[in-house]
Amino acid sequence: MKKKYLIDSLFSETRKNWSLMTIYEKFEQIIALILSFLIAVIIMVSVFQLILQILPLLIGGAIDLSDHKVFQSVFGMIMTVLIAMEFKHSIVRVIVKRESIIQVKTVVLIAILAISRKFIILDTYVTDAATIAALSFSILVLGIVYWLMRERDDRNVQKIHNTHIPNDE
Repeated sequence: MKKKYLIDSLFSETRKNWSLMTIYEKFEQIIALILSFLIAVIIMVSVFQLILQILPLLIGGAIDLSDHKVFQSVFGMIMTVLIAMEFKHSIVRVIVKRESIIQVKTVVLIAILAISRKFIILDTYVTDAATIAALSFSILVLGIVYWLMRERDDRNVQKIHNTHIPNDE
């Protein structure tokens, strides 16, 4: 019963506005739902594989997380799952709030996560300075873009809250 309530609450906005949507908006909603399901399956399989790979090694003592290479590998796999989860979250937000399928702010955030993952798994002893500088510059620029977009959104929200509706007294 709780499962049905959760699904109903998630898609109530979409169901309520379905008749008002254009054909393209309906198409976008269906595709977002399919993508969300597929990404959820990929995330579950990835987590299951991660558990199957790491748990026996941890229990058997064959894995040493203090080893830099092992830590990079394990944390890189975990970051990949987190990136997929953020991606899925952005798609679910499209379904629930009837937003546009492409959210630039979310794409920038996912890019920041992906570059952060690259830094974590990067072998600094083998990687040349130019690659490290390019990745550093990329994450700096993406961080600035994300900050500017967040500031813009905050200002827009502030404008909405500061708009006064005159009383008819």
